[in-house]
Amino acid sequence: MNKHPELIVMLTWHDYTVENAAQVFEQCKDSAAHYWGFKEHPLPHEQMRQLYKRMHDCGKTTLMEVVAYTEPEGLEAAQLAAECQCDIVMGTKYSDTIRDYCHSHGLRYMPFVGTVTGRPSVLQGTIDDIVAEARALVDKGVDGIDLLAYRYTGDVVALMQAVTAAVTVPVVMAGSIDSRERLDQVSQSGAWAFTIGSAFFEHRFGQEFADQVDAVCHYVSRR
Repeated sequence: MNKHPELIVMLTWHDYTVENAAQVFEQCKDSAAHYWGFKEHPLPHEQMRQLYKRMHDCGKTTLMEVVAYTEPEGLEAAQLAAECQCDIVMGTKYSDTIRDYCHSHGLRYMPFVGTVTGRPSVLQGTIDDIVAEARALVDKGVDGIDLLAYRYTGDVVALMQAVTAAVTVPVVMAGSIDSRERLDQVSQSGAWAFTIGSAFFEHRFGQEFADQVDAVCHYVSRR
C-alpha cells in the first residue's frame, strides 16, 4: 500500500458528470493527480470515449464510478467502461456477472458495500454488516472496495477504520470529502485512495480547479 492515500479527481457534481468535463480536464492535465474519472451519466458515450482517451494520452489512470443498484444497469455501465478502455469500474452493487465481465475485459472492479440508495448516494447499515460484506466480496475476487464513508448515516471514522483493517484489497473513500479535517481522517484510516468531485467545483480547497487539485495532493503527501 502507498504511504498516503491517492487523490482520485472526479469530474462530477452531486453524482453526475459535469457537461464541461473535457474542458476542466484540459486545465488540469499537468496536475499532480494521477487518477481521474467521472460517472456513467449524463455525457454522450462518444464524449466519454474521447475524454478517457485523452486522459490516457496524458498518462492518467481512469475510473468510471457507477451509481446503479441493479445488475442490468451495472453490467451495462461496465460494458460502456470496457468500450471506453477505462481502467477501473467503481460502484454498482456487487454481482458475479459484473465481476466476471470486468475481469474478462481487463477492468478492475471495486463495488459498493452496505445498503446504498439514492443519487447522491446514501450509505446505511451496521458497521459489522458492512465489514462482513466487504470481507465476503474480497473472497469473491473484487479488486477493491468503494466505501461511501462520508455518505454514511453512522460513525464515519469508525466505519473507515473497521473496513480498512478488515480487508487486504484497496479501499476508496468516496463522496463528500470537502475539508482538510476529512482529508486528515481519510489519511489516518489506511485508505488506498479517496475521491473529490463536488468539493472542487464548489471551491472548498481554493479557487482555480487545478490549484485545488495540486493543493490536496500536496496536503496528503505531507503526512
